[in-house]
This record gives sequence, C-alpha cells and structure tokens, in this order.
Amino acid sequence: MPNVEFQYVLLGALAIALVVAAFTDIRRRQIDNWLNAAIALGAPLYWWASGLSLWPDVAWQLGIAVVTFAVCAGLFALRAMGGGDVKLLSALALWIAPSWFLKLVIMMALLGGVLTVVLAVWHSMRGRRERLAIPYGVAISTAGLWALASQFLPAAQTAVASGAVGGTGF
Repeated sequence: MPNVEFQYVLLGALAIALVVAAFTDIRRRQIDNWLNAAIALGAPLYWWASGLSLWPDVAWQLGIAVVTFAVCAGLFALRAMGGGDVKLLSALALWIAPSWFLKLVIMMALLGGVLTVVLAVWHSMRGRRERLAIPYGVAISTAGLWALASQFLPAAQTAVASGAVGGTGF
C-alpha cells in the first residue's frame, strides 16, 4: 500500500538534491558522485513508498535508467556530455515515471539550448577565447524539478484541499 506522506518526503529530498546539483554545477562545473549516488539509492525507497510492483513497474524504471546511461555514456565518450551529467540523468531516470521521462528529456534539451545560447553570448561579450563549459546539470535539474512539479503538485494541492493529507479541508 502506498505511503503518500513518505513518498512526498522523498520527493522533497529529490528536489533539494536537484537544486544542490544545479548550484554545484554552476559553481564548480562538477556534480559530486555522492550526490548522484544518494539520488540513485533513494529510488528504491520511493518505489516502495509509491507501491510500485517489481514487474513491470520497477523493471521499466531500471530499463530506462540503463538505456539512459548507455546513450549518455556514448555522448560522454564523444565529449558531448560530462560524467556528472550522465550519472545525474541516469539516477533521475530511476525516479521519473516512464510516461514523463521523455517529456523531461525534451524539456532538458530545450533548457540546455537556451542555457548554451545565453552563456555563449555572455562568453563572447567578455572576449573569452577558451572553450565554453556549459553547466548542463542546471538544465537536467530544472527539467527534473519541472517534471516533479507537473506530476505531483496538482495532486498535492487536491489532497490538501480535500483534507486527505494533513489538511483541515479549508
């Protein structure tokens, strides 16, 4: 049986981890392994709290994460993506429902494109000649937060308004 309160605590922890990933990527152009590991290791708790079945629900989550890692590892080998970004997106794939993960990737690509253009213009205006480093963890984290908010905030608002989750029914 799903444990809604614990599920939302875990989703809140994931949201905080995504914000930390974005800020560390902006500041150091690096997403720490401990943070990616914590995101990945939190997923089984989330599956349990959500009441996902091992087959096919968890199998789909694992399959999408493995495919994501394989594709992104190829991009890493081509030097088109950083290692922390590969791990972050793969860990995030463990959390996001398969029906939402493609939307997340599309949003990430759009945000990453905007981020790249903005940073390229800023880089050019400052007269810099060295290679531009894009903190793509910002796009991944923002898309992840968008997917979480799109999936869960309307449901949370409805649950609180009806008094189902710690509310008084207003």
